[in-house]
Amino acid sequence: MKKLYFLFSLMMLLLLVISGCSTNDQSKTTEGQKKQAAKQEKVELTVSAAASLQDALTDIKAEFQKEHPNVIVNFNFGASGALQQQISQGAPVDLFFSAAEDKFQKLVQDGLIEKKNGTDLVANDLVLVVPKDSKKGINTFEDLTKADKVALGTPETVPAGQYGKETLNKLNVWKGIEGKVVYGKDVRQVLTYIETNNVDAGIVYKTDALISQKVKIVATAKDNTHQPIIYPVGVIKNSSHLNEAQLFYDYLQNDKSMKTLEKYGFKGLK
Repeated sequence: MKKLYFLFSLMMLLLLVISGCSTNDQSKTTEGQKKQAAKQEKVELTVSAAASLQDALTDIKAEFQKEHPNVIVNFNFGASGALQQQISQGAPVDLFFSAAEDKFQKLVQDGLIEKKNGTDLVANDLVLVVPKDSKKGINTFEDLTKADKVALGTPETVPAGQYGKETLNKLNVWKGIEGKVVYGKDVRQVLTYIETNNVDAGIVYKTDALISQKVKIVATAKDNTHQPIIYPVGVIKNSSHLNEAQLFYDYLQNDKSMKTLEKYGFKGLK
């Protein structure tokens, strides 16, 4: 009897151990499945960014999504002023990358971007460009008086246009050419006007001029002729995907991304 009782107890103990292991394995499997599902869940971010950042950010996005395939980055490129107004009016945006500090600070002041979640990332130069085959003899900002048409971003919404107007005022050129100005909705449209010979000259960022084979830079505006051209970036406070937005915000500041921005002519501030 004692022997039978011992065997029965041993069998019950074995059954308990097996049952415990099975439950534990199931728990581990369920947890693993949850983690795997979380990794595979797609999240889409909307990044509103200045038109002048288009080429650099497209490259950065490709590298980012190799490392984070579950985060899809969608860009909304345009004039910083227009983008800021869209965000102020409630457009669903996760990050804002501006070409002007004042447009960015407006969102900070309105509580749409927390100061701790924003940073000044890069700087740019303002240049005067003409079509590659130009024979107008325009080599300085003062030479713009020789032009029939001059392209400039709309100063109220396009930071490059605002900086350009400041420079021309500083050099006492603005009043002489104001009637010849053809306005663009963003800096890329201004570049297109010059590339297609629809104007004799135009003012854009150095980064935009460098990507075009159809224009040439003839002059660079001195720093004391306009406000500093600083590009701040930040996470929108009411983003639906704060963790992923923060992930891309941090990625923009890493060494690889900064090298990409510098490759396109931007100047690092860090």
